[in-house]
Amino acid sequence: MAFRTLSGRFLAGLALTGFMLAAAGCQSGDNGILNLGFGKKDPTAPPPPQDPKILASQLNAYCPRVTVRDGTAFFNTYANEVKKAKPKLKKTGDAAADAAAQAAADAAAATPPDDSARIIYQASIADVTRDCSRADGQLAMKIAVAGKIVPGPKFTPGTITMPIRTAVMHGTDVLYSQIHQYQVQVTDPSVATQFVFTDSNVVVPAPTAQDYQVYAGYDETAPKATTDKPKKTHRKKAATTN
Repeated sequence: MAFRTLSGRFLAGLALTGFMLAAAGCQSGDNGILNLGFGKKDPTAPPPPQDPKILASQLNAYCPRVTVRDGTAFFNTYANEVKKAKPKLKKTGDAAADAAAQAAADAAAATPPDDSARIIYQASIADVTRDCSRADGQLAMKIAVAGKIVPGPKFTPGTITMPIRTAVMHGTDVLYSQIHQYQVQVTDPSVATQFVFTDSNVVVPAPTAQDYQVYAGYDETAPKATTDKPKKTHRKKAATTN
């Protein structure tokens, strides 16, 4: 009887131990204490590479941001002034004195004048935004530029013209570039005038990746708009013969 009792307890203990080991093994996972190394991950192994592909939904929602390049956020115009002729230096016969006087005159001529008193107006860009739509393999964009115009000392009420360029690039390829001679009516020279310019004609091939660059800003190198009327041509009268 005693042997049977001990055997029964021993077998019951083995069964309980096996159940506990199985339960612990299920709960421990790969990093558990009871893991024997089967399927264990190497902690020093690099993570698997991410899939670089862009989902179609992400690409369809892609609308390139507009950037204002350095140096294109401001545009100043100045009143023209008649340049004064350089005074002729009279030679005294002293080579050293004449050389010093000439050097002083050259330095004064090279010093840039204070142009603040000649400013007609100063325009600046405060914000840019865009809107995108897709159709027939094309990306259509509306680029908006908001800013203000501050009149200067030489300003008089009227219409001013600002050269604003919008461009879309793909790397070094220019997909779209247009200069706009945008006109704004300014009536009060004592306060700043707000403006919003919109280019709704931007159409480029639909991108295959998120790698388009869009720019907006003033382009001072653009040719100014001319308002000159075409010259009339006079026809020469044919000589009359008797």
